[in-house]
Amino acid sequence: MERREAVKYISLLMGGALVGGNAFMLGCKSETGKTQDWSPEQIAYMDEIAETILPATSTPGAKAAKVGSFMTVMVNDCYEEGDQKAFKEGLDKLNDVSKKKYDKTFMSITPEQRKELLIAIDKEAKDFQKEVGDFNTKENDKQKADAKYVKQKKSPHYFTMMKQLTMLGFFTSEVGAKQALRYVPVPGRYDGCAPYKKGDKAWA
Repeated sequence: MERREAVKYISLLMGGALVGGNAFMLGCKSETGKTQDWSPEQIAYMDEIAETILPATSTPGAKAAKVGSFMTVMVNDCYEEGDQKAFKEGLDKLNDVSKKKYDKTFMSITPEQRKELLIAIDKEAKDFQKEVGDFNTKENDKQKADAKYVKQKKSPHYFTMMKQLTMLGFFTSEVGAKQALRYVPVPGRYDGCAPYKKGDKAWA
């Protein structure tokens, strides 16, 4: 799956623009983002978050595609500084929510509890994203009239970024392309009317 196709696919699926998508498509490092340091524990933590979002079924899950490591590259190379900060703080926030709800860290709770927790946070993220979208695209008359007003970009919800990176990392990986999608290493002729039945895999 090509970069542009992957970004378009994830954006449509998530109902919003992919954070860091421009830098990813162009292969350019973000001008404002700083290189972040990541510990093996953090990468393992992100692998488990990703695996909860895209678990192994009849095909491998996100952990098999090493999505945690993919997340570190994307955050370092494609995220602006504010988004980097929101993402890293989100890792701590997710643990805080887990401790409050289950009295344990995310890594210590059961797969069922992880799923329940992320479903609740996903709802929170969707509500938050609506507010962010409204803020980032609209200004009221008072703000427009104020010559000193400077509109500040709000970063997306941390879980929205985690979901986007999980899906992008998985479906652009060898595991995702070859086992979750229908992989054709050398595409043949274009067929605008290929047969399709419900449940067929997308093409890679």
